[in-house]
Amino acid sequence: MTVLKKIFSDKILQITVLVTIISLFFARPRLGDINLHTIFSVAAMLIIIQIYAYLHVLDVLAYKLTSIADNMRKLNILFTLLAIISGMFLGNDITALTLIPLYLNIAKKCDLPQILPVTLIGMGANIGAAFTPWGNPHNIFLVSKYSVGALEFFSWSLPYLLSALVITFIIFHFIPRTQIPMQDVKQISISIRPTVITTIVFALFFLGVFKVINVAIPMVIAIFLAVLINPRILLKIDYALLLTFTCFFIFISDIQQIPLIVTVIDTMINSENSTYFTSILSSQIISNVPATILVGKFTPYAQALFLGTNIGGFGSPIGSMANMLVLKTFNQNGTVSRLEFFKKWSIMQFTGLLILTVVGWLLLLI
Repeated sequence: MTVLKKIFSDKILQITVLVTIISLFFARPRLGDINLHTIFSVAAMLIIIQIYAYLHVLDVLAYKLTSIADNMRKLNILFTLLAIISGMFLGNDITALTLIPLYLNIAKKCDLPQILPVTLIGMGANIGAAFTPWGNPHNIFLVSKYSVGALEFFSWSLPYLLSALVITFIIFHFIPRTQIPMQDVKQISISIRPTVITTIVFALFFLGVFKVINVAIPMVIAIFLAVLINPRILLKIDYALLLTFTCFFIFISDIQQIPLIVTVIDTMINSENSTYFTSILSSQIISNVPATILVGKFTPYAQALFLGTNIGGFGSPIGSMANMLVLKTFNQNGTVSRLEFFKKWSIMQFTGLLILTVVGWLLLLI
């Protein structure tokens, strides 16, 4: 019952279901428009991520890094870099849900700043998630839709990652080296065998994303592994995201059969630049996952779509699911003014969006 309540309370899913139902009055979806490779890939990714979360791999890393930080600049650097690396492998959602409460618990005990570190953790998670096909679910759709190979994908994501890291380290330079109390290392044990097995399944998943093997294979193996470790892991999966993908495939299939809408969208997205800026703008309004599926059905410019939707994850609270989770998690665990946090978070988010929009545009020109 809790799982169903969580699924049907998801705001993005609610909106997606509504527009999908409306679209059914105009056309009927075509089965071939539902990208099963993307759905299976996202399912496998969500299961593997939840297994890693259950094994507390990220928690152990966070506590060990915290124990070596003796000033605020170093603490911010360590947590932000951990968020970036974690975002690459566990996605921005799990990273935000794990690291932000952990940091805030430390901050409350030692009376440390909360707004800047939490904002940087959230932004770091978005930066890291853009680097890998599985970090952001919509990257999986891009890889599948355009049959992007590993080398081509990382030729897009690596320059973006390096550019974002340079900007992030410039921000670090302005954080004062205020001394903080040394933190005790919380002892958390990791089960080595399931962690190693999960990593092997993750390697199979990597091959599945790039269609070296059928992605259904690692998906099925991941399900069995989750059941063997703890069946309750399957209750933690973001089924709302899977349903959102499915509904959007149906919605796009319907509107592709309406000539007027196709003409309007084709007029808006007729070049690499227009694809890029439309992707960023639509991400601000409907979030970057549905924006990728919507724009992706009408444009051949895969790199522009990749950069636009990943950069579009910054800015508004709805830009990416991780943004909403950052705000929600802070509201639940933070002790400073929520309004003050939202104001400063928004300033940093939109500043980052503007800077990265210029960076992404320059990367397209290279």
